[in-house]
Amino acid sequence: MIDFRRRLIGLPALLTLITIAGCSSADDGTRAAVPSPGTEVTELCENLDKALPSKVDGQDRRDPEPASALTAGWGDPAIILRCGVQRPSKMDDPEADGVEVNGVGWLLEKQDDGSFRFTTTLRKAYVEVTIPKQRTGNGMAPLVDLAPAVKKTIPEGIAD
Repeated sequence: MIDFRRRLIGLPALLTLITIAGCSSADDGTRAAVPSPGTEVTELCENLDKALPSKVDGQDRRDPEPASALTAGWGDPAIILRCGVQRPSKMDDPEADGVEVNGVGWLLEKQDDGSFRFTTTLRKAYVEVTIPKQRTGNGMAPLVDLAPAVKKTIPEGIAD
């Protein structure tokens, strides 16, 4: 004969375990500072967030903490996007490195830790993408994945 009490006690424990596991998408501790742009830029960034791909460089979306429509992340270690950042001072440097990927211009800055930071140029909002050192092997692949959403939602022009 089957002991139904044992099964019923085990079922809530199993459901609790599944629920906890399902909530762990950002439990890896990835954090990103949330920008605080003005109203117009915030609206552009919210539109960008809705248009972002679910995968970047083959990595699933795993947004950083705190949750915000102004930040997004993919993979672990995470490729981090922040929308509405301040204009980087490096943009004043005539010797600064820049690239264009699928119609979107980017300022390229290699960081001391080996990561790369890219910031959009000539757009109504500055969008920053940080690619950790461990993910730089695929070159510009993350920017190729992100360019369509940026082109669609962040108009060309000069950000305030």
